[in-house]
This record gives sequence, C-alpha cells and structure tokens, in this order.
Amino acid sequence: MLRWSLVFLVVALVAAVFGFGGIAAAATDIARVLFVVFLVLFLVSMAMNAIRRG
Repeated sequence: MLRWSLVFLVVALVAAVFGFGGIAAAATDIARVLFVVFLVLFLVSMAMNAIRRG
C-alpha cells in the first residue's frame, strides 16, 4: 500500500511539472489517503502485536 502511495505521489509530481493541475491534485489526494490508510494499518498491527506478546 505504501508503494501505491508513492506511485501516486510521483504521478502527481510529474503531472504538476507538465501543468496538469487537476490530475496532479487528484493524484495528490489519492496518495495522501493511501498513506493515511497505510499508517493506520501499521499502527493497528503494532498494537495487536504488543497485545499478543503480553
């Protein structure tokens, strides 16, 4: 999931360089959402691992 976030970030940067503002904004929003989802899943995984180990 982190890989997809980075892919959309690169797409946003390339689109911004070439002047495609709408595509860059959409790709940035998607990258931001995917990164937040990845971060939440990572934190939940860490918490579950800590609970399981006791």
